[in-house]
Amino acid sequence: FNFNLGKCLMNYTLEEILETIHSSEVAHFDIRTTTLGISLWDCATGDVKTTAQKIYDKVMRIAHDFVKVTDDIQMKFGIPIINKRIATTPLSLVLAGGNPNDFTYAAHMLDKAGEEIGIDFIGGYGALVHKGATKAEEAFIETIPEAISTTQRVCSSVSLGSTHAGLNMDATRQMARIIKEVARRTDRGIGCARLVVFANVPEDNPFIAGAFHGVGEPEAALNVGISGPGVVLEAVKALGPEADLQTLYETIKRVAFKITRAGALIGKMVAEKLGVSFGIVDVSLAPTPAIGDSVAEILEAMGLEKTGTHGTTAAVAMLTDAVKKGGVMATSMVGGLSGTFIPVSEDSGMVRAVAAGALSLDKLEAMTAACSVGLDMVAIPGDTPEETIAAIIADELMIGIINDKTEAVRIIPIEGAKPGDIVDYGGLLGKAIVQEVHEFKSTVFVQRGGRIPPPITSFHN
Repeated sequence: FNFNLGKCLMNYTLEEILETIHSSEVAHFDIRTTTLGISLWDCATGDVKTTAQKIYDKVMRIAHDFVKVTDDIQMKFGIPIINKRIATTPLSLVLAGGNPNDFTYAAHMLDKAGEEIGIDFIGGYGALVHKGATKAEEAFIETIPEAISTTQRVCSSVSLGSTHAGLNMDATRQMARIIKEVARRTDRGIGCARLVVFANVPEDNPFIAGAFHGVGEPEAALNVGISGPGVVLEAVKALGPEADLQTLYETIKRVAFKITRAGALIGKMVAEKLGVSFGIVDVSLAPTPAIGDSVAEILEAMGLEKTGTHGTTAAVAMLTDAVKKGGVMATSMVGGLSGTFIPVSEDSGMVRAVAAGALSLDKLEAMTAACSVGLDMVAIPGDTPEETIAAIIADELMIGIINDKTEAVRIIPIEGAKPGDIVDYGGLLGKAIVQEVHEFKSTVFVQRGGRIPPPITSFHN
């Protein structure tokens, strides 16, 4: 079986095709997202409403066949493509110089385009302030609660730090307040699922809420995020407890290789049909609330009684590295976040681990030193002080800054909730169990403000 993609000829055996069909039907394998990145640089005019109209027109022009193309390819190959998303140039850059009172008008135009095209989410209502923020960027960030609470699809990401810049603590504190405000304005804080803060943010990430089209990206590019916790879980279970760690590692790596090849095939075909550049395959194990589609269940199949116990960080590190190695063997176009996601509410095994008392906020933080994202979809009490939220963000992002890796925080303060309460969001967002935060304050540290300088390891030019 040959699939000719322009100059690229990819050969697949009947055995590989049947294996992929089995994976999609039995082991929950899917293409988690196809994300179309669109540059908006040529839309900037200095007037927000004029710019917003140009943004709407361009998104509609480039993406009008996006859903149809992905649906056609899904039908052709029988591999589910769960989400269709769009990512744009960070709007704070495109809207600079305009009236801040009109910024959310652009969010509404993005939302309108997304609804008419039929996509799930549209990312890009964000800012890059890791070394400092202009007055316009500070004003833009203040509009995030309004933008999220009055739209259905618009997502926001804000870059707060990087290994070369350090951590902007002023912006970190501002974002802690913004997160609390988004939670207050939306039902059970659900708007916070569309808001994330980053350190070392990748510019080609296809996953929401962090997706945006970076300043070094082409006019338009198609990025793919694969999934496959269920496929990996099935392979690990088949090995049994007798296999040694090297055998376990190689098995995970081979599975990652196979699912990445499928993702690259789908991505290149969608890009070719749309007439845009093919960007990257994000080789990430992205769980869902479905039983058997869980990263936590993989860790437990590897030999942990319950995710969160001693050895969990080592197991996550091993899993993440094997997935990345398998991915880069399958395609040279690996990018985005790539590794292992641990969104707590979206992973049924993680939810069970939290409920059992095995997985705490502190242990999650330790695990993020080895996974590919950070503290993701973590629920906390709504009365948590903004300084404490800022400190949680700072802890997490500094792990990424010190280790020169991407880290992110997507946290949900739920008003009226206390530790142990359960909020069922349904769908892919799953169940959030409210986690306990430390009672001891970090107020003085956070209120010092300024910037935590970059680590010595950043000086390697």
